[in-house]
Amino acid sequence: MKIAIVMGTRPEIIKLAPIIKKLPKSSSTVIFTGQHYDYEMSLQFINQLGIQNLDYKIKLTKLQNTTTDRATQIGEMMIKLAKIFTKINPDTVVVQGDTNTVLSSAISSIKCSIPVSHVEAGLRSYDWRMPEEHNRVAVDHISEFLFAPTKLNKTILTKENVHGKIFVTGNTSIDAVCENIKNVEKTKTISDDFDDFVLLTLHRGENVDDKNILSGIINGLINSNTKIVFPLHPRTLKKLKLFGLFSKITNSKNITILPPVGYFDMLYLMRKCNLIVSDSGGIQEESTAPPIRKKVLVLRTSTERIEAVETGFAEMIGVNSSKIASSIRKNFNNPLKLSKNPYGSGKTSKKIIEILKKKI
Repeated sequence: MKIAIVMGTRPEIIKLAPIIKKLPKSSSTVIFTGQHYDYEMSLQFINQLGIQNLDYKIKLTKLQNTTTDRATQIGEMMIKLAKIFTKINPDTVVVQGDTNTVLSSAISSIKCSIPVSHVEAGLRSYDWRMPEEHNRVAVDHISEFLFAPTKLNKTILTKENVHGKIFVTGNTSIDAVCENIKNVEKTKTISDDFDDFVLLTLHRGENVDDKNILSGIINGLINSNTKIVFPLHPRTLKKLKLFGLFSKITNSKNITILPPVGYFDMLYLMRKCNLIVSDSGGIQEESTAPPIRKKVLVLRTSTERIEAVETGFAEMIGVNSSKIASSIRKNFNNPLKLSKNPYGSGKTSKKIIEILKKKI
């Protein structure tokens, strides 16, 4: 069995690492598209997670994040990936999630007559404003093997009458947390000065690219009068400065800005905080892992992680300033009392490999 695994962003690196590390190097090829150019957002995570010797590293034209640039990026990746796939001729190409890397890899793979294996299949937000929704829907319908994290995801795929075979496996994000949390204390670089705080992450285009929405979010965070630790995504930093909002944060009394943090530092912050406020999909999953178990207030009006909401691990609070402030105050000292993780027990990567061995 020859497997090619393609990744290009932080979430893909984290969620594919448990699979990569369990595969014999002789039968797997790891390809990095470079969709996240910054070291802090990509290669740092590859190094920290122990992924050795990337077989291919693609150099992409710098993206300016306009609609045209995003489309061009997908085309550039497709051309370069097709050349690699033709050369190595794997039995399947494994992709994870809903990024431009995933869509590019899947299209190139199927056009090279190579079956696509989609890890984290069947997620739906039904929010067509999100580029990720376009990607995940398209990839699910051209994949041969679909690894659905939950029964709900399988139901969605079945109703859509997808072509490929569906398997309920759990989510590899839980594998990653369970495998790496034990190394947090010796690998973290963050000081121990933070106590009784809210962990904030904010990066999605529908939030940070709109001045009015971003301004409302920042106002809500400041008005919560709660200590907030904010690892700042490069895209968000750029928009805060562009919209004249950066000084508003730096002059606030309750928000502490950190540079982009590595995976182990993020796990440390998630474990230590009282509450998480985020627009990230991956954090909605990671927060449910047994070593973390923290509630997430989701800065979105839709989510593809419905199971986290249904089990009480996540709460949709939208982007209204007043709602953000009141929700933070309400939940800050209200610990979770939940038992079941909706995304599996941390053995998803092993299940996926076993299925591929039987089916390929």
